[in-house]
Amino acid sequence: MAIRKSSSKLTQKAMIKQILKRCSSFGKKQGNGYNSDEHEHPLDVPKGHFVVYVGENRVRYVVPISFLTRPEFQVLLQQAEEEFGFAHDMGLIIPCEEVVFRSLTSMLR
Repeated sequence: MAIRKSSSKLTQKAMIKQILKRCSSFGKKQGNGYNSDEHEHPLDVPKGHFVVYVGENRVRYVVPISFLTRPEFQVLLQQAEEEFGFAHDMGLIIPCEEVVFRSLTSMLR
């Protein structure tokens, strides 16, 4: 059983690394509105945060990276990977209603 937990943690770590890489590389593709010194984060995204898009209208939210380690948020990430994958230019899309996402993130803070 310890092997299963270790394997699961390894998978979660790999998924988190992929998400962080995806979120930080997203800014490199854009020309305007991004920090020219770092070339990796939009100017309105503080260090230690990343952008997700939520709901049918793809409303943009800036959330702390610490959310990535929370089991509640990891469920959303798994759903996002299953529904949309991580290989697209839009950024990280969370398949969740906005009201549910706001409720969840308010509990995680």
